[in-house]
Amino acid sequence: MSSLIDFHPMSRRAFLGGFAATTALITLHPFAVRANGNANQAHLRLMETTDIHVNVMPYDYYADKPNDTMGLARTASIIDQIRAEAGNSMLVDNGDLLQGNPMGDYMAYKKGMKAGDLHPVIKAMNVLGYDCGTVGNHEFNYGLDFLFNTLGGANFPIVCANLTKGELAADPKQDALHFKPYAIIEKTIKDGGGAESAIKVGFIGFVPPQIMVWDQKNLYGKAHTRDIVEAARAWVPVMKEEGADIVIALSHSGIDGHGLTERMENASLYLAGVEGIDAVFTGHQHLVFPGPKDFVDVPGADPVKGTLLGKPAVMAGFWGSHMGLIDLLLEKDGSGWKILDFTCEARPIYHRDDARKIVANVGDKAEVVASVEPEHKATLDYVRTPVGKTSAPLYSYFALVADDPSVQIVSNAQTWYIRDMLKDGPHKDLPILSAAAPFKAGGRGGAEYYTDVPAGDIAIKNVADLYLYPNTVQAVVITGEQVKNWLEMSAGIFNQIVAGAQDASLINPDFPSYNYDVIDGVTYQIDLSKPAKYDKDGKAVHPETSRIVNLQFGGKPIEPGGKFLVVTNNYRAGGGGKFPEIGADKVVFVGPDTNRDVIVRYIVEQGTINPSADANWSFVPMAGTTATFETGPKGRDYAAAVKGARIEDAGDGAEGFAKFRLILG
Repeated sequence: MSSLIDFHPMSRRAFLGGFAATTALITLHPFAVRANGNANQAHLRLMETTDIHVNVMPYDYYADKPNDTMGLARTASIIDQIRAEAGNSMLVDNGDLLQGNPMGDYMAYKKGMKAGDLHPVIKAMNVLGYDCGTVGNHEFNYGLDFLFNTLGGANFPIVCANLTKGELAADPKQDALHFKPYAIIEKTIKDGGGAESAIKVGFIGFVPPQIMVWDQKNLYGKAHTRDIVEAARAWVPVMKEEGADIVIALSHSGIDGHGLTERMENASLYLAGVEGIDAVFTGHQHLVFPGPKDFVDVPGADPVKGTLLGKPAVMAGFWGSHMGLIDLLLEKDGSGWKILDFTCEARPIYHRDDARKIVANVGDKAEVVASVEPEHKATLDYVRTPVGKTSAPLYSYFALVADDPSVQIVSNAQTWYIRDMLKDGPHKDLPILSAAAPFKAGGRGGAEYYTDVPAGDIAIKNVADLYLYPNTVQAVVITGEQVKNWLEMSAGIFNQIVAGAQDASLINPDFPSYNYDVIDGVTYQIDLSKPAKYDKDGKAVHPETSRIVNLQFGGKPIEPGGKFLVVTNNYRAGGGGKFPEIGADKVVFVGPDTNRDVIVRYIVEQGTINPSADANWSFVPMAGTTATFETGPKGRDYAAAVKGARIEDAGDGAEGFAKFRLILG
């Protein structure tokens, strides 16, 4: 592939059909009509992108093929339409720009970023004319120097009110911040009478406080974080005092209705309750709000109207899948403006037709495509570089229901690495275990979101596909009892199943697959007839239960007080995922290498790898019982080869997935 034609997936006929359908929708928003002729009213449209994760192009670098479900170049193509519907508009981004696909790794590890360089994501955003942005947790994955060199090229302000340079001050307003806490942008808008008038729109940004755990290696001694709601309560009154007519929160934090807690990760619901905040753009969870599926049971959230505690809010998916829209009908109140009415929408860039195929709603925006062409081509060359061979396919279609080759190869590489690194250290005689999770296992990513590498050459793109994140290797020393509880936490991904049930639902969709750790080096079974000991947040909801049975090392039951060295990544070792008793105090080794680099080195040394799973875990048999789960339809090619589980095709699932039956008897 040598030209931009390579990643343009739409035929001329398909594009023209989609474009005609889209442009036919360009009509004035009802607020624009309502304000027409009224000199003291105006319509303002606020647009959001969030969780782009370097996906500028509609291209899946892992699969090395176009993909119509992603790409800022696609989201961008509807901006002109959206602006035309409104007249007055502003565009913001809600963070997680810089990490998430091989273009991000290429820029960080191969090309690098010096002061004055322009990152392709920033190039694209400058083309589109963003008004403001904030940072997400993944902005810190490559270190602060990379972060500031990259964001320094933005032609718009970046705000964050809860990221400090050091320890927290007694008064949040005295914190020494890495970014300005807010920006008040004076925008000229045209009112319903055709006259121009100024409005002061304030934007304030927030990042999850947990970055201090997730990126400790990059932030320790260089940064600190304050609770989101606490920071908002301090700074929003200041924004009002400085004349902000309306205040918009750019919250790289999701929606959680279980009650406000200190330093909570997903605080957007309670952020909306802060006096003075008028609207909330949210993200981080890779979900859609408003919409028919997500957050339907969250108290205080209205996923039909799009409100959090009565205030307008939007979460615009991920990877450019949606454009978030908050439309405000404004009324002049004395010398300022107030919100009279609002609507909220998350507008998608694609849909599925009756045949369940993905259909693009829009084409690429040419100016965005052109802005990143050099980096796109360089990334293609980078990801196609071979590093070795695999004697068998690597796939993750069944990673949640059976021991899996894509997880197995990660554990093989981690074990190989840590054995060499600690061979002369004080922990050299401890039994070595390896914890690894499937990162691409469908879910929110869709029916195509799986690892699928055929036997033969392995390129860098395949390694990046196996291990999505630039985590670094760490190891912890824990007891046999803590190993068991680690597995108990992981087993929370499964629903409880009554013996004799037919086609019971197997997977809890609220439990993220990246927290389903398989621990290699031990053998064990999972008893689905028992309730989960821990919920997805690590709370012991059934402390008396035990799903993990027959846990053995070397063919013998594990002693609760025995010591084990478990190799994992910095996220898990530092407490990420809230696994019981796993945290920085247990860490005995902090590696200089990323897990991905370790996998590459392992493959290079082996030449040809054998990724066959060793079936070290399975479900306890349950006579006459079956359960169903969904996976990618291409899993049908591998179902017969799955070790340690009896699986049969059960037809089609929802939204492009295939359904399979797990026979537990």
